[in-house]
Amino acid sequence: MSQAVAEPHTEIDHTERAWSMPLNEFNPAQRDLFQNDVIWPYFERLREEAPVHKCFDEEFGEYWSVSSYEHIMAVDTNHQVFSSSWEHGGITLFDGPEDFQLPMFIAMDQPKHDEQRKTVQPIVAPNNLKSWEPLIRERTGMVLDSLPRGETFDWVDNVSIELTTMMLATLFDFPFEDRRKLTFWSDMVTTDANTLEGGEEEWKGHLLECLAYFTELWNQRINSDKPGNDLITMLTRGEATKNMDPMEYLGNIILLIVGGNDTTRNSMTGSVYALNKFPTEYDKLIADPGLIPNLSSEIIRWQTPLAHMRRTALEDFELGGKMIKKGDKVAMWYVSGNRDKTVFENADDVIIDRANARRQMSFGYGIHRCVGNRLGELQIMILWEEILKRFPKIELMAEPTRSPGCFVKGYTYMPVRIPE
Repeated sequence: MSQAVAEPHTEIDHTERAWSMPLNEFNPAQRDLFQNDVIWPYFERLREEAPVHKCFDEEFGEYWSVSSYEHIMAVDTNHQVFSSSWEHGGITLFDGPEDFQLPMFIAMDQPKHDEQRKTVQPIVAPNNLKSWEPLIRERTGMVLDSLPRGETFDWVDNVSIELTTMMLATLFDFPFEDRRKLTFWSDMVTTDANTLEGGEEEWKGHLLECLAYFTELWNQRINSDKPGNDLITMLTRGEATKNMDPMEYLGNIILLIVGGNDTTRNSMTGSVYALNKFPTEYDKLIADPGLIPNLSSEIIRWQTPLAHMRRTALEDFELGGKMIKKGDKVAMWYVSGNRDKTVFENADDVIIDRANARRQMSFGYGIHRCVGNRLGELQIMILWEEILKRFPKIELMAEPTRSPGCFVKGYTYMPVRIPE
């Protein structure tokens, strides 16, 4: 795609453009295409004509775009060839400042990846999920009962952020009154530093504030006589994590914040948006609440809250008839794989009783599959169980405002109304 991008209010027929422009101009990593929700015809053509395609972006440089379900799976399940290590560039197309690298276990190769992941995995074990369900349900009911009737409000701030931030505070045993700091830091780490008034230095400063706050919590847990069952306590006790240097600690904290915040909160918002865009599916859900578990998987597929994950080739490798060279960047476009019509019939539609909805790839595959996927699904299921007990419908009042950028695919504002 050419580097000349459409302004939000510029009228462009993106379907016509996507199918007429030369493939060598394609660059699906442009932030405006995601923010304006017009990326879909470009991915459709890539899947059909060039599922493994060399692209160029002014910000990210050269990279391979992998857009079909089959080829994404081939990359995601081959960690021996395709590295996620921060030492090779990490998990996003953006390399990050060289003097501010954030090691984290999702951005590590074996064996260190598994060692650190196992430290925090017990927090989402089935017995913990079962014990948290009453608390999640109580909080969800409280938030929903506080919503106004008959007037417009922002679903993102009042519901999605509030519920996910409450859960994050519980996971970290984080001071509840400061829980919105977690949202701020999650948003900050995925923000383009160039959009901040203070640029990269402001961006670093905010993340160092996060490190200082969590360092204080680390010290409190180290010196506590009470056994804890929270993520920070687990990190202080884990053989693979108890001696982390500060930037590695910050990296893992940021990973856990973003993983527990962005994915769930944007799927919560996406679920309300989707059911308004597909009203017959909303009616189907009201008629049969037993479809809620499948709805959760289908929404996570349709929304795809993290649009891509990046890998770096450790050796030359042929994929889809193209030779990826050692050191090349590879973008696995989960957002495209989840719309692959060879896997999901009528893939652009939300179908809440879709038979293969659980084949969605939003959580990744292989050793890096999202550690908290079951918790995210549980939160969405409980949300809709409690919504259907209370409200006849939640009405979308206008198109939502979407996140800029090609990593987090989410919403910053969505006006809704609950009928009186």
